Amino acid sequence: MAELITVDDPDDPRLSDYIGLTDVELRRRREPAEGLFIAEGEKVIRRARQTGYEMRSMLLSAKWVDVMRDVIDEVPAPVYAVAPELAERVTGYHVHRGALASMQRKPLPAADELLATARRVVVMESVNDHTNIGAIFRSAAALGMDAVLLSPDCADPLYRRSVKVSMGAVFSVPYARLEAWPKGLEAVREAGFRLLALTPDAKATSIDEAAPHRLERVALMLGAEGDGLSTRALMAADEWVRIPMAHGVDSLNVGAAAAVAFYAVATGRPEN
Repeated sequence: MAELITVDDPDDPRLSDYIGLTDVELRRRREPAEGLFIAEGEKVIRRARQTGYEMRSMLLSAKWVDVMRDVIDEVPAPVYAVAPELAERVTGYHVHRGALASMQRKPLPAADELLATARRVVVMESVNDHTNIGAIFRSAAALGMDAVLLSPDCADPLYRRSVKVSMGAVFSVPYARLEAWPKGLEAVREAGFRLLALTPDAKATSIDEAAPHRLERVALMLGAEGDGLSTRALMAADEWVRIPMAHGVDSLNVGAAAAVAFYAVATGRPEN
């Protein structure tokens, strides 16, 4: 059973995991280095625990203590009860959902481990917007993608904003980082995957004609919002595919495009 501790000092060192949550650069450096991430909101905290992440501590406003009572009773980590004003001073923002948890990261698997058992893989290049990362993971989970591979410069899927937007789906879809880019794509191809680069380029094949759902193994490549996939990534692909557009629209937001493409990849997929 967790220990419920009332804290009224924003400088209390026991709250250090929650300091400056709005300072993106600080948290980007600190969280992976210290092996932690922040889960925000009741549903996300519960999903993190259900998928095996160990809790370091919880930070709750008073009205959330009863809501999270079962979790408090189950975990050995300390639970800090604070006033909403104090939570805002510590974190740097008004904690609307009233519940935060500091969770312990798990070691990331190697890319080849994921490729050994996956059939439908997402490959992201330089996607640095945390909202887009979260949206893509949520769609990947919902539409049956098996794994996600990230280029070395992609944003952290376990950053608080990514986790929140994904509604905890980042915990459900296994992911790994490719150590070299785009050289790491060679290992994806060698594992039997056909590399499909999603691009609005007119020379690309319509995703309907490409029929990725009929392929044995597919790796769908996505680039950053605005810039899209780099020339190097496009040249490394086996085929370029596009989503047909109407009414003069040239492209979709990468999060929306990902959802459409994932549906095309997974539709008609044979059951294992």
